[in-house]
Amino acid sequence: MDRLDTMRLYARIVELGSFTAAANDLGLPRATVTHAIKRLETRLGAQLLQRTTRCQRVTRDGQAYYGHCVRLLADLDEVEADFRDAALKPQGRLRIDLPATLARMLVIPALPEFCARFPQIELEIGSSDRFVDLLREGVDCVLRVGELPDSGLMGRRVATLAQVTVASAAYLRRHGSPATLAELQQGHLAVNWASPTTRRPEPSLEFVVHRRRREVSLPARVTVSGVDAYLACCEAGLGIAQFPRYRLADALAKGTLREILPDAPPPSLPVHVLYAPQRQLPARLRVFVDWLAELMARRA
Repeated sequence: MDRLDTMRLYARIVELGSFTAAANDLGLPRATVTHAIKRLETRLGAQLLQRTTRCQRVTRDGQAYYGHCVRLLADLDEVEADFRDAALKPQGRLRIDLPATLARMLVIPALPEFCARFPQIELEIGSSDRFVDLLREGVDCVLRVGELPDSGLMGRRVATLAQVTVASAAYLRRHGSPATLAELQQGHLAVNWASPTTRRPEPSLEFVVHRRRREVSLPARVTVSGVDAYLACCEAGLGIAQFPRYRLADALAKGTLREILPDAPPPSLPVHVLYAPQRQLPARLRVFVDWLAELMARRA
């Protein structure tokens, strides 16, 4: 019998005025009750109950200990009730971090739906593409695009984003539109992308040809580490770039950006929700992850 169970047992003895009544109430053998109280008094170094053949009386120490038991057990019951209620009706603050573009274009416009469904969850949203230390920064989960690093975090894939290779209309007028990868490597420029975390440039462009991945490195006049700057450089005619298709829907429809090499598209990008390993996800985190998966399946 652990300490909390012993405290509950002692409180019932005081309230019912009898070892036997408490044993019957809790479904315990009388011998178990007697032994547990003896061990409790030994551990506390105080006599809690004066027992005779006819009756028992709570000592002054016993009365003080009973008061502590009542308060502690009431607090515990309240905490457990709060968690049971939260499991049935998720509530509390949830700190999340989202890529800036996904946040602005997909997630945040749909948040009224989530808030209406779970009105007792309060969201605190960060928007960045940098590495986030979940434990040190107190973040519950992050949404990230691309292959997962070996970070020790738990991940759930919620979407796969198709990509396109594009250039501005002005760039294609100057340099022509390549029809093959061989033509692409003859006089064309790229906008180089560097990781916002490491600042190291990554391979210029990637393509899938007959289910095999091909990398093509092109000369570049600019290297950027921000999504908005990457798009702005492409729109300014500084080179060819690759983006998730959803990001460019308006520009492609207006013709300011044009898709090139559609028969050799870039590899699709996985999208994951990452969170710290734990035995059981808090209800507020679990329902948010499920909602993100649902949202991305509909829209991405």
